[in-house]
Amino acid sequence: MTGDASKKTPSRAAAVEGDPRWAAVVARDASADGTFFYSVKTTGVYCRPSCGARPARPENVGFHPTAAAAERAGFRPCLRCKPDQPPLAERQAAQVAALCRLIEQSDEEPSLEELARHAGLSVFHTHRIFKAVTGVTPKAYAAAHRARRVRAALDKNGTVTEAIYAAGYGSGGRFYEEANRVLGMTPTRYRAGGANMDVWFAIGECSLGSILVAATARGVCAILLGDDPEELVHDLERRFPRARLLGGDAGFEQLVAQVVGLVESPRVGVALPLDVRGTAFQQRVWQALRGIPMGATASYAEIASAIGAPGAARAVARACAANALAVAIPCHRVVRNDGELSGYRWGVERKRALLDREASASTREPGTRAEAGASAREASARAEASTSARKASA
Repeated sequence: MTGDASKKTPSRAAAVEGDPRWAAVVARDASADGTFFYSVKTTGVYCRPSCGARPARPENVGFHPTAAAAERAGFRPCLRCKPDQPPLAERQAAQVAALCRLIEQSDEEPSLEELARHAGLSVFHTHRIFKAVTGVTPKAYAAAHRARRVRAALDKNGTVTEAIYAAGYGSGGRFYEEANRVLGMTPTRYRAGGANMDVWFAIGECSLGSILVAATARGVCAILLGDDPEELVHDLERRFPRARLLGGDAGFEQLVAQVVGLVESPRVGVALPLDVRGTAFQQRVWQALRGIPMGATASYAEIASAIGAPGAARAVARACAANALAVAIPCHRVVRNDGELSGYRWGVERKRALLDREASASTREPGTRAEAGASAREASARAEASTSARKASA
């Protein structure tokens, strides 16, 4: 009997090692999770392929198509990888979704400590998984949600004061401190569709067609490209339906010339004052785009990873599409994962032309995708550091 057993052991190990599922177990391949489970007879447990437990000897391993099949075979779920529960990514997404609902339903912004208690996690872990899933911090999410509520409330309520309290602000003073950052204008002007706000604009021509440049007192708020100058004006009117749209003077024409210079001679790299308006997530994406070096490209997935939201490539694409500042915020430098050009708000041919001239104007070889991703991460980090410094000084 002993001799027979010793002969069976090597054949059992060889059979397991020859099974492609064993390679997934050895590699702790998370992409194989859910396709099968493996059990270890010496411990009596079953696991996901990605389990971080100490590797088992192949002769002690068995494979099962489902968790239920493993339990029918007499094995219990591993306490480490919890194979009887949804995958970790799904559990974390559900936890973060619950925290988002808590933020949205709270009259006052919950503290990070309160969110951590609600999730049953440490403060550090709560902050980390929230940012990983949503791409923004809990504080930034709360601020963006309040901004959405303010915009909705300003459209529905009779007075600005009613709108402020309906949006969850504890006082009018607190809201007005944040109003310019949240709305880009006073709440009264926002409610009136930008009434009495001055927006200067001018239309010029460049090698890519017509170009409209618009600016507020804060800086350039729109750079629009197209074939029809009249349609560009209509686009601006839709953005500021009740603002005073004013033709630019001679000084403004110089600003337009600077913008055209960015299009025609990307090596010049003029730093423009910008009035950038968007959600917290869009702002992070746009800041990362400005970190992509001239002559380089990055994929939507790489930008998503750079801002700490690796699963948000589609949201990054939507943020690129919402960008109203062509060239100044270089969404044309974002390409598909395979390097091919994807959609561009102002036309793929314009995107190709911009990339071609940037590549030829660059004084070095076009940057690698890895370099672009690193630069985008650095830009995102600088933006966070700058925000933290402003909050600390306040």
